[in-house]
Amino acid sequence: MATILITGGTGMIGKALTKALLDKGHQVIVMTRDKGNRKPATGSLSFASWNIKDQTIDKEAVSKAEYIIHLAGAGVAEKRWTTKRKQEIVNSRVKSGELLVKALNEIPNNVKAVICASAIGWYGPDPSVPNPHPFTEEAPANDDFLGSTCKRWEESIEPVTAAGKRLVKLRIGIVLGKEGGALKEFRTPLRLFRTATILGSGRQVVSWIHIGDLVQLFITAIENEDMHGVYNAVAPHPVSNKELIMQLASAQKQRFFLPVYIPSFVLKIALGEMSIEVLKSATVSSSKIQQAGFSFQYPFIKEALGDLLK
Repeated sequence: MATILITGGTGMIGKALTKALLDKGHQVIVMTRDKGNRKPATGSLSFASWNIKDQTIDKEAVSKAEYIIHLAGAGVAEKRWTTKRKQEIVNSRVKSGELLVKALNEIPNNVKAVICASAIGWYGPDPSVPNPHPFTEEAPANDDFLGSTCKRWEESIEPVTAAGKRLVKLRIGIVLGKEGGALKEFRTPLRLFRTATILGSGRQVVSWIHIGDLVQLFITAIENEDMHGVYNAVAPHPVSNKELIMQLASAQKQRFFLPVYIPSFVLKIALGEMSIEVLKSATVSSSKIQQAGFSFQYPFIKEALGDLLK
C-alpha cells in the first residue's frame, strides 16, 4: 500500500477520496492550513501543515509521500466574483501548484506521480449550432476568467514533469455528491418550496460526474502508470440544465413540484460575472478516459441521482 498526500483534502471531494483510499488500505496525509478542519489522526490518517501565502510546507510529509493528489483551490461558486475574490481563486490554485513544484525540487522524496485537479471551465461555450461536437482535451483554453484560470492552474504544476514525476490532470465537470456542492444547491428550492428551478432557458448543457466515479478516477490515475497528461472527468452523457432539474425533482418522489424558470437577466443581477458560467452550455467529451479503460458506474443522470438520493 502507498502513502498518498492530499492537498485540499477537507473539501467534499477530498473527504470522499480520503475515505476511499483508507478503505483500500493506503496511508493518507491530508495537507491543510486550517487546524479546525482536522479530525483526530488514526494509524492510517495523519495531517500536515502548509501555508500557500508564505510558501511553506511540512517537509516530512513531502518526504513520506509516494503520490500527491492536488485538490487545493478556493471555491469558485462560493462567493460573488469581486476583483478580490477572483484573485483569491487564481492564487489558491497557482501559488499552491508553485509551492508543490518547489517542494518536490528541494525536498528529497519518493513521489512517483502527481494527480492534479483542474476544471472544465478550461473550455468555452458550445458553438451556437445544433449537436455541437463535444470538447476534447486538445481544445485550447477559453480566454474568459475561468479559462485563463484553468490554464494558469495547469501550467503551475507542469514543472513537476521536469523532476521526473508522472503528471495527470483531471478537468472536472459539475460534481454531484451527497455532502454539498451543486446537488445541494439544486435541491434546496425543491425541498423548501417544491419548485424545480430551471436556470435561464434550461437548454444549456451540463457536463457532470457522480462523486463516486470521480473518486475512482483519481484512484485509477494513481494505479494506472500509463495515464499521463490531461483527461476530462465527466460522465459520458451530459444533460441540459432543464433535464437535470426535472430528473432531480422526479427522483425526490414528491407528490408535486412546479417548474420555475429563472430569467437570464435575473441571474446576471444576482450573480454578476459568475452568471456567465451558470448559463454557459459546455458539452465535454469523456472518450479519452474511457479509451484508457475507465468504466463509469454512473454514466446516466437518472441512475446517478437515484443513488445519491436513496
